[in-house]
Amino acid sequence: MASIHPTAIVDREAELDASVEVGPYAVIGPGVRLHAGCTVAAHAVLEGRTTIGRNNHIHAFAAIGGVPQDKKYGGEPTRLEIGDDNTFREYVTVNCGTVQDQGVSRIGHRNWIMAYVHIAHDCVVGDDTIMANCSQLAGHVEIGDWAILGGFTGVHQYCKIGAHAMTGVGTVILHDLPPFVMASGNTAAAHGINSEGLRRRGFSAAAINRVRSAYRTLYKSGLGLEEARAALQADQAEGGPGAVEVGRLVDFLSRVSRGIVR
Repeated sequence: MASIHPTAIVDREAELDASVEVGPYAVIGPGVRLHAGCTVAAHAVLEGRTTIGRNNHIHAFAAIGGVPQDKKYGGEPTRLEIGDDNTFREYVTVNCGTVQDQGVSRIGHRNWIMAYVHIAHDCVVGDDTIMANCSQLAGHVEIGDWAILGGFTGVHQYCKIGAHAMTGVGTVILHDLPPFVMASGNTAAAHGINSEGLRRRGFSAAAINRVRSAYRTLYKSGLGLEEARAALQADQAEGGPGAVEVGRLVDFLSRVSRGIVR
């Protein structure tokens, strides 16, 4: 049996692995599934059709799996799916999806989600991200792998933030932020690439220089978005160090829906 504090309320239809630990006054609803190694701290609330993978740590007063904050939501059986090894700090809120999208919100693996972060309905969060305190994601937002959101970052609905991108404190994102790009301000402006983050993750100097050159093509050449994408696609086709990273930029630009942060 899972280790459940006597003051916790766990619905008999919830599914908890035998290694799960549940703290005092926590509440776990009937549609929740918790896999091995998870901990749920005091006063946390887990509800909805929520599946949580292995070794997730949910801190005090977090609210995971709540219904969408969307007036169109009519009680449909939507879901929240969370991967492995994530940390959800105090007062984090994560909502289920809506039928206006795919009906599911998704969070990947090894994400570090700090206090008071909100992840709204239909968001898709990749792996290894960091969201600092009070970051706020509106509905239908996509966050790529290894992205870092500075504290008090606000992301408008339907925006995409690419892999390895980074925002400064108090940034307001109203357009898509391409991979590798650093942005800050209200509203956000681009300020080069996240070269230090790439170095820390083992990218070669040649690959980083290739990304830096791609940034200049996208932001400094005077080309329109489609022209820049075509130029980057030609660059990718040449192969060599950094071609994979340029390809990531090309793919992202092909899916831009709100224009890009400039």
